[in-house]
Formats: sequence, structure tokens, C-alpha cells
Amino acid sequence: MNTTFSQFIENFPLNTISEERKKELQIFVDYLEKKKTKNQALHLNFICTHNSRRSQFSQLWAKTMAHFHGHECTTYSGGVEITACNERVIQTLIGQGFSIEQKGDDQNPHYQVQIADVTLGTFFSKLYDDPTSPNTGFAAIMTCAHADENCPFIPGAEERIPVRYKDPKAFDDTPEEAQAYLAKSIEIASEMHYVFSCF
Repeated sequence: MNTTFSQFIENFPLNTISEERKKELQIFVDYLEKKKTKNQALHLNFICTHNSRRSQFSQLWAKTMAHFHGHECTTYSGGVEITACNERVIQTLIGQGFSIEQKGDDQNPHYQVQIADVTLGTFFSKLYDDPTSPNTGFAAIMTCAHADENCPFIPGAEERIPVRYKDPKAFDDTPEEAQAYLAKSIEIASEMHYVFSCF
């Protein structure tokens, strides 16, 4: 484990997770435990309507915390519509210490994300069944109510797990915008830290 990477996680401000929320996350923990017990690869696809905010945060933090806890895990994200990874998400992550390099200048740029010398992947908005995502042997992690309720069937998913978050978009263009995005990133990071520490 890279020392600088470890220090980054160990010094990261984590929120307290309520016992009620831990119960909600248990189905996620159970899925991961089952896969590890069977020595099967972990593939997680985080799904939200636009694949621009919550699912992007979730994909990155799941990958980060899996790596920190020594688990091999491939993370993906997707939506029911293609938009772009929101620039507020990118700025929040840069402010938290991630190195992010933009690839391309089109309306849906790709971002390569790294912390210390650990490359975490390339992030961009796409459909949940994009060719870069798995079509079998994965869990669909539903990060928003709209996608969970309006996309009742995810082809190829062996399990569908609701891990819903409130959308920081509600604070766009307000004085609370930066704090709202930072709080959401910390919330998701905290929960991914907890989930991957449980098995």
C-alpha cells in the first residue's frame, strides 16, 4: 500500500454513520461478503438518472475505499440518460486532494482520476449498459430514487441494491453549493469506507 495514499485515507474527515443507515447498507455488505467467500470478482455499477453527481462520487469512493482495505474491485457508473460528469463534482474532488486530468473538450469529457501514485480510473457520463460496463456478474447499486423507481430491471445484474443519496444539485448556484457538494462527497466516502471495512 502506498504510504501517501494510506495517509490520505487515514486523515480523511469521516462522518458518523447511524445504526439505522448501517442496517440499510447491510445488504451491500452481505453481497460483497458472499462474492469474496466464493472467490468471485467484485464488479459494482453505481446507477443514477444522469450519471453526473451521486453515481460519479460513488464510483470513485468505492474504488478508493476498496483499494484502501485491500479488496480487488472494479467500479463503474451509469445513468438512464447521458449528460456529463458535473464540474462541481470535479472541483470538489480536486479540493479534497485528487489529481484529475481532463481528456477531451467535448460536452461529455472524460476525467482520469488519481491520488498519490494510485490511478483510480476514468470517469465520464454514460448509460448504465454502456459497452465499457459489465453485462453480467455485477451488482447494480441504485444511488437515486428516480433511477431506482423508473428503471426496474437492469439486464445482467445478479443483484440490485438500493443505496440512495439526496442530490446536491438542489444547492447549485446558491451560497451553500460548495459546502453541499463537499458534504455529499464526505457522506459517500464515509459509507464506502464502512462497507469495505466490514468484510
